[in-house]
Amino acid sequence: MGSCGKSGKGGRVSLPPQDKECVHQHLDEPRSGLSQQQGSVEQISLHCSEGTLDWLYPKGALRLSLSPRLPSVAIGPGGSSSGLITACVKPSEQFHGAQLYLERDGILELLVGDRLESSPPPRVRCFSRAPGEKVALFLQATPHQDISRRTASFRYELRGDWTARLSLDSNRLSNVDACRPCNNTEILMAVCTSDFVVRGNIKSVEEDDNLRAAVIKVSATRVFRQKYTLFTKNSRLGSRGEIRTLLQCGVKPGPGSFLFTGRVHFGEAWLGCAPRYKDFHHAYMTAKAAQQIPCELPVD
Repeated sequence: MGSCGKSGKGGRVSLPPQDKECVHQHLDEPRSGLSQQQGSVEQISLHCSEGTLDWLYPKGALRLSLSPRLPSVAIGPGGSSSGLITACVKPSEQFHGAQLYLERDGILELLVGDRLESSPPPRVRCFSRAPGEKVALFLQATPHQDISRRTASFRYELRGDWTARLSLDSNRLSNVDACRPCNNTEILMAVCTSDFVVRGNIKSVEEDDNLRAAVIKVSATRVFRQKYTLFTKNSRLGSRGEIRTLLQCGVKPGPGSFLFTGRVHFGEAWLGCAPRYKDFHHAYMTAKAAQQIPCELPVD
């Protein structure tokens, strides 16, 4: 198995233990920008679906090519597979000493600027790469007399085509598409492909101003599946957890049992399809009787 990411002289690529494609791979020893020549560009290939890059004492530039080893069929909640790859970057709150650009067909677009001490926390930025399109991240050091306290760090995620319902960087999204209810086909596919599938009730909804998101407090009566420990037991009968969605979707607390599905985005649960449980149950049993369910779920 080849190296998941090649660490340049100024960069250190570290990977989360959850990534089974990368967990057993050994990366180069981290080096600082102090050993990098002014004006030089180090090349790094990002093959893992997620990870972290720390650039110590930025100097020169890093070019990060995106070559993720995604599943052979990378599908989103809608069940489609277009070959589209979505990338999201989440800069650290202490991101200093560099600017991060998206390089698309030789044209640079600024994603994250060099931060001042008084600047607000940087936002998550997402973008997509169509099949055959040449896309890279370009990290350019900014000149500073004292670089000893500067580190440009960010987390990244590379995924299949799930932008229609999941993003923190909502400027490029159609709000109508992001908030519309799922149809029965999308619901049944979401049960099979989501990072979490949970039955529960909405206890409350709060606003996260930093993320421009609604935080849904969920009391879960049954956790069918979760990729990470998102919902923890708080009693013998149930669990609790949080799910985020766009503020524009206008989620409100109220009675009723729902089936929550969605993706994990930088360690947080983000909502995909969330039908009322009775509606899901009817669609599931109808499809099962017709032998048209994409996967089994132990429903009540």
